[in-house]
Amino acid sequence: MRIILSRTDSIGDVVLTLPVAGVLKERFPGSTIIFIGRFYTRPVIEQCRYVDQFVDWDEIRIGSSRTKFALLRIFTKFPAEGPAAFLASLRADVIVHVFPVRELCKAAKMAGIPRRIGTSHRFFTWFTCNRLVHLSRRKSALHEAQLNLKLLEPLGIRRDFSLQEIPGYYGLTGRTARSENYPGADGPKKGLFNLIIHPKSKGSAREWGLENFAKLIDLLPADRFNILVTGTAAEGERMKDFLHRYRDRITDLTGRLSLGELIALISRSDGFVSASTGPLHLAAALGIRAVGLYAPMRPIFPQRWAPLGERASFLVLNKKCDACRHSGDCTCIRSITPAEVLNRLIK
Repeated sequence: MRIILSRTDSIGDVVLTLPVAGVLKERFPGSTIIFIGRFYTRPVIEQCRYVDQFVDWDEIRIGSSRTKFALLRIFTKFPAEGPAAFLASLRADVIVHVFPVRELCKAAKMAGIPRRIGTSHRFFTWFTCNRLVHLSRRKSALHEAQLNLKLLEPLGIRRDFSLQEIPGYYGLTGRTARSENYPGADGPKKGLFNLIIHPKSKGSAREWGLENFAKLIDLLPADRFNILVTGTAAEGERMKDFLHRYRDRITDLTGRLSLGELIALISRSDGFVSASTGPLHLAAALGIRAVGLYAPMRPIFPQRWAPLGERASFLVLNKKCDACRHSGDCTCIRSITPAEVLNRLIK
């Protein structure tokens, strides 16, 4: 079979979708797995040994200079037949809309893909998908990765996957990215515990706070830990004072790594600490000691979004938290102590 997986959102979502490809390869060894994702998640998807082909949804949707729709992009809305024609060219037998997108669902139907799988909790999937799985992500007690795997039921894969077995299906290789801009001399060091801290989340999660990360750095013995700080260039600018204050204890890599290089750095490191971010899930999938820091609030709590990996774990306050639902600040996650994080790293 030729099977398309569609997940066009962020890095963490994509990482937790990769086990779907692994399970499909196990059940259908001769199948071809095509993953439709966003351009910026391409390095993650291409690191997965279970994915045979990456398709850039951004390029399909709006066209590019290499397509016959380039001029139409300039003068009018990109025509629906463009994405449909491209999907038809993939000759897929199945498409699994892991997280349904209206435009993509419509294009898949127009392309005539025989089996089109989606959830029943989107109005438009009732008209565009012919295999509906009845599940509600928001109300479910299952982990996001388990919910993703539920979508394989129409293909005869009807069993519950435990959180312990799912990491075996990631298939991430962690191949070293090569770039003349990669600060190799500033990366992991032999003989030390190479710890990446990723203080910011680009607004995707409640954050632990720079004060707590500062206290953690103070607790880490300098003769045992090599500390690397990652994040975007914009996040580095917002952390400028923090980074300057600890310049003798840390290596500042904010804004210096591509996603492929970040994957390579994580795969060669020993530990990773952050809130619920895409890089945290990458660290868990790559098998290093990933410690996630969470707010005890549905649906962003660890029951749904914990990092899954052989050496991954999380910390969360044992209480119900709703006070920060409409605020970016969360007292509960900030109440996790740096000492708890240190103990989890060296446990």
